[in-house]
Amino acid sequence: MLSKLFEFVKRYKEEIILFIGVVLISLLSFSVGYITAKKENKNIIRFETINDEKTATGER
Repeated sequence: MLSKLFEFVKRYKEEIILFIGVVLISLLSFSVGYITAKKENKNIIRFETINDEKTATGER
């Protein structure tokens, strides 16, 4: 069983390294974006409704 694993790793060594590199770069990019978004202090967008007589009765 272990010899099959070593043979698999030997055969696909370049592809495994490429896959690990892509995953690490993706995780790094996500974490940098997450940290940057946390540091920004943006105001929260609030939606307010206006209650007046025309909208309450359905008139236009």
